[in-house]
Amino acid sequence: MSHNFGTPPGNTGPGVPGYGAPQNQPYGGHQPYGQQPYGGQQPYGQQYGQQPAAPSYDYTPPGYGAPQGPSPKVRPGIGWIVGAWLVAVLAVVVGVGGSVGGLFGAITDAAPAASHAPGESMTVRFDPADEANKPAVYVSAVAGTKFECGFPEGSPVGRLERPNAQITVAGADGVTWELALRFGAAQAGEYKVVCTVDGGGDARFGVGKELSAGAVAGSVVLLVVVPLVGFLLAVVVTIVVLVKRSRARKRLAAAAGGAWGAPYGG
Repeated sequence: MSHNFGTPPGNTGPGVPGYGAPQNQPYGGHQPYGQQPYGGQQPYGQQYGQQPAAPSYDYTPPGYGAPQGPSPKVRPGIGWIVGAWLVAVLAVVVGVGGSVGGLFGAITDAAPAASHAPGESMTVRFDPADEANKPAVYVSAVAGTKFECGFPEGSPVGRLERPNAQITVAGADGVTWELALRFGAAQAGEYKVVCTVDGGGDARFGVGKELSAGAVAGSVVLLVVVPLVGFLLAVVVTIVVLVKRSRARKRLAAAAGGAWGAPYGG
């Protein structure tokens, strides 16, 4: 009688492995570590020997990459300089226009309001306290005309003096008048003046006013001082704005350099 040593009783079928025979499946029905399990399912977790992928973040650390947001503006703006020079131009326009207008108005106001032929009596109203309205005798004649003026007999007598400078004014009617004589008196009142022409020449006479020193000075101030003040103001504003903008650029450059050079997390 023969025996199959190691074959357990009851397991004599041809497809059953005997005792001690190598097993096709590992103990417990598990596949070797790292192989595909039964049924093609992926084992829980990652396979041995593979590293997990690093997480991806859409984040730029401070101090790295492109700066965020618009660039800071440099203050003060260039508009201050533009505005200052516009004011300077306006000051020139106002100064020149005001000076010409004021002087033209003073000249027109000084011209005689009425004209008189030679030999006609003219009335002069004089007040020594009114410095702005000093009366004067004007003549409108061709160059070289000789004339004489004086006070009629029996009327109050004042003073008639030759002017120190030749002054020509234009009336509202377009007549050109030349200052002939300055008038003066000891007291206020009305005075009569008569002018004659030598040789019977043609001339017209009239009573007007001397050009006011205040009106002339005001015209000079408008013509010179106002444009000069506007120009100096524009220069000062330009220098101040440029200096402040230069300092602001340096501060922004220093701040930007510190932000770009800072380490991550610092």
